[in-house]
Amino acid sequence: MNPRLARLHPYPFERWRELTRDIVPNPAFAPLSLGIGEPRHAAPALVEQALAQALPTLSSYPATQGEPALRRAIAGWVQRRWGVALDPQSEVLPVNGSREALFALAQTVVDPTRPGATVLCPNPFYQIYEGAALLAGAEVAYVPNHAPGSARGPDAPDWGAVDEATWARTQLLYVCTPGNPTGAVMSLADWQQLFALSDRHGFVIASDECYAEIYFRDEPPLGALQAAAALGRSDWRRLVVLSSLSKRSNVPGLRAGFAAGDRQLMQAFLLYRTYHGSAMGGLVQRASIAAWGDEEHVAANRALYQAKFAQVTPRLAPVLDVALPEAGFYLWAGVPGGDDIGWARGLLAQYNVAVLPGSLLAREMPGRSPSNPGRGRIRMALVAPLDECLAAADRIVAYTESLRGAAR
Repeated sequence: MNPRLARLHPYPFERWRELTRDIVPNPAFAPLSLGIGEPRHAAPALVEQALAQALPTLSSYPATQGEPALRRAIAGWVQRRWGVALDPQSEVLPVNGSREALFALAQTVVDPTRPGATVLCPNPFYQIYEGAALLAGAEVAYVPNHAPGSARGPDAPDWGAVDEATWARTQLLYVCTPGNPTGAVMSLADWQQLFALSDRHGFVIASDECYAEIYFRDEPPLGALQAAAALGRSDWRRLVVLSSLSKRSNVPGLRAGFAAGDRQLMQAFLLYRTYHGSAMGGLVQRASIAAWGDEEHVAANRALYQAKFAQVTPRLAPVLDVALPEAGFYLWAGVPGGDDIGWARGLLAQYNVAVLPGSLLAREMPGRSPSNPGRGRIRMALVAPLDECLAAADRIVAYTESLRGAAR
């Protein structure tokens, strides 16, 4: 048995199931879930039609590098979205969802024979980063969020909090922008800082941008390739960007996305994926071509999220520490009293609403306050229909007000 498997932490949802095993929710309320970030809007018809029309591709093995038409479609979307020109032949690879590629990239990049091999990731974070690092034979170091009251806000990673010795050991840095769970977006100054550190220490940057098409400002979030181009780094050295159709096009079951960037890294990643058996099926490739080529369904999907956040956020603001995020489909809210697990357990028991405690999405960092940067917060995924999200918000308000009344 691979001994590295023993180093993996239980997934947040597994831990939450254990923490709520003894709870019998109030039967007076139908269950409502804001816990899992699984898109629930309808899949676009053009994707379904492309899948049906691609049935003849089942008779052929797909190439790991993907069809040239798919790579061109991805490069075309990157050009339209970020104003960046990629070589479809050498700088783009289709992947079976960003989660699979985020994991596989660490297996490609990390050299576990180097002393102190380290993968750095934000804290709180998407747990695939940590698991990928551990199974690649690396140690994991965590980047805390800025302290409350900082100019960058408490939800953005504080890159300055990482010491020089850790940067020197780092081989791979995971960035999530917009962030899960915080919704924070990397600025051009952030990217300039990270590119300079990468040049100094030689680590690879993996930018997870799967939430970038759900945003609440006039301008879409800045992407890593866009930032690199603005800073004169058109060779994308040591940079890989990963994106997905799951959130953008509301097709989480399609398992389709791409990795793009540094052509030497893409060449190594292609070699790994050839042996790993990661070729995208022909049906998924044809459906992906249709999805990457259309923006109408993306704008409609984004409008649904914007409507939900515009109504739910102000409804919760009087009772929780919450504000409209920059992007993504999560609300990252502070709860009264600071006990996120106890608060969420009570909400589930009394009002049958599921949320995810923030401390389950982060790791302890001794010497910092709070030591767990997710403590005292909850993550709410506004993926359900508007009426369900509003009903959940009303129950959260009632629950929080009942706690205030009991404390008097």
